[in-house]
Amino acid sequence: MADEQALTTGVAKHEQIARIIRNDIEAGKLRHGQKLPSDREQAERFGVSSPVVAKAMSILTAEGLVQSKPRAGRIVNAPNQNEAREVETTVPHLIVIGGYAGSGKSELGRTLARLTSWAMIDKDTTTRPVVEKALEVLGTSPNDRESPIYLNEVRPREYEAMMATITENLNSGSNVIATAPFIRELHDEAWLQRLQSLCDSTGTRLIVVWVRCDAESMHTYLRGRGAARDTSKLDSWDTYLKGVDLQYRPLVDHFIIDNSLGGAPLIDQAKDLVAKIAHGQN
Repeated sequence: MADEQALTTGVAKHEQIARIIRNDIEAGKLRHGQKLPSDREQAERFGVSSPVVAKAMSILTAEGLVQSKPRAGRIVNAPNQNEAREVETTVPHLIVIGGYAGSGKSELGRTLARLTSWAMIDKDTTTRPVVEKALEVLGTSPNDRESPIYLNEVRPREYEAMMATITENLNSGSNVIATAPFIRELHDEAWLQRLQSLCDSTGTRLIVVWVRCDAESMHTYLRGRGAARDTSKLDSWDTYLKGVDLQYRPLVDHFIIDNSLGGAPLIDQAKDLVAKIAHGQN
């Protein structure tokens, strides 16, 4: 059947959908006891048939992450989401997580925050309302993330605000997980030197993480999250991809997380990363 063809080589559609929903549950985006949309609604979201969604739900049910209840439909089953799991450190840590749109950097950040109970600062969450209003005032779409107005006028202030929030938390001795594309920043030696100086002045250990993701997986994630700011990328996908360097890597020592649909589960990679950080590995 057409619905069973893989969008990404070697990964069937129902397995892709299961991974996306699993990531959302592990990251706490979908909460314990929350009612999931119907199979029909999920099918519309992912552009597949309802039987494909049902197969994805069967996987998640077998894993214990989803339950079916009479009259309630399918609900999230993640009772351990509220468990306190503080990871204590002798010095503050700053985990900087970068990646292209749709790579899964925010999901990784939320998952790490759940595993450690450390503060998370996400660029979009922190700045989006102000950014969208600024873009409107400047006469462009609030969802614009590609034009010179955004890139040259708004984006620098957006990152400035985010870094000020990070600095305030580090000055108080907090562990921080910061998520944003950081594409320019992680290839800017001057910016990286300033970041390291900030960490040195606050006695903070800097950890840089790059979330890699193949093009087909990014397309699936972006389509699945349905954010208005992604519309221009999806409408001109081939053009957008010309500006994406899938071999991109930060200029400093870093960890790689592979969130491609065929990769290891994100939660397993997050747990491994926490273990490495706790043992002082770079």
